[in-house]
Amino acid sequence: MKKILALVMAIMMMVVAAGCGGGNEKSSGSGSAAGGEKKITMGFSQIGAESEWRTANTESVKQAAKDAGIELQFSDAQQKQENQIKAIRSFIAQGVDIIAFVPIVETGWDTVLKEAKDAKIPVIVVDRDVKLADDSLYVAKIGTDSVKEGQNVFKWLDEYMKKNNKTPRAGGDQFQVVVLEGTVGSSVAIRRQEGFKNAMAESADGKKFNILASQTGEFTRQKGQEVMESFLKSDRDKIDVLFAHNDDMALGAIQAIEAAGLQPGKDITIVSIDGVKGIFQAMIDGKANCTVECNPLQGPLLMETAKKILKGEKVEKLVYVDEGIFPADVAEKTLPERKY
Repeated sequence: MKKILALVMAIMMMVVAAGCGGGNEKSSGSGSAAGGEKKITMGFSQIGAESEWRTANTESVKQAAKDAGIELQFSDAQQKQENQIKAIRSFIAQGVDIIAFVPIVETGWDTVLKEAKDAKIPVIVVDRDVKLADDSLYVAKIGTDSVKEGQNVFKWLDEYMKKNNKTPRAGGDQFQVVVLEGTVGSSVAIRRQEGFKNAMAESADGKKFNILASQTGEFTRQKGQEVMESFLKSDRDKIDVLFAHNDDMALGAIQAIEAAGLQPGKDITIVSIDGVKGIFQAMIDGKANCTVECNPLQGPLLMETAKKILKGEKVEKLVYVDEGIFPADVAEKTLPERKY
């Protein structure tokens, strides 16, 4: 009996030891990446979830972090810069390895990014741009070329109006354009408008277009609808073109145009930026004419760049993702291929 008891006790001790060993291994694994490397922790501040595009951008970052074995500390700023600044300070206090953020507006970041630099935590700016007194406060910027997007909108519009022998609805020599701008002070809104206006000024046909009205729609569908309703109340029979800084505002504007008894995509030519599935469906339905892509799938490039930075490798200061232009005649073929 004593021998049996001794044997049972020995087996139990082996099981306990194995269990403890397994627990330690798991704990160690949670702090290490594949290959025995220290697991990277990234603090990421997103501006919010104002559109289909932004949701796709967030999902791309989260999935890419998971795929790369990077622990992501995610913060939603709910469209408030003060929330982003608090989040960045929280990341610094936690001692994360690297910080990435999508700036709601261009300015107001110098102090908090100086704090990150003093803490020796590298910073990556994502999607939008910042204006700083010292550009060394961030290591790299990943995203899209907003100026080029605005330029592409005008170039497509100019060619489309000529190709289809369009004439101004109210007569005269100029097409009347209304613009739904993005968030006031955001780099993407500033630069898309800049690109559009510059391309118009530089074009031989630029004088054929006139910006009749331009107002922020805050990058949201609801506000885009509200502002378009206001445009239509003032100039229902004059508007030839709607340029929306994003697809969601264009989709809201389409509702306003239909409610006013006009045909979106026919009475008013509609071109917007982003390339989300909703605007492709609108083009298939004949209610929109073109979208200039702004690629939200920036997560993989962000994680790849973060790893390079932390390994001490040199990275480009400015890295753009690939983008395209999609007119209505390719929408039906292209929609099944869209990932966002």
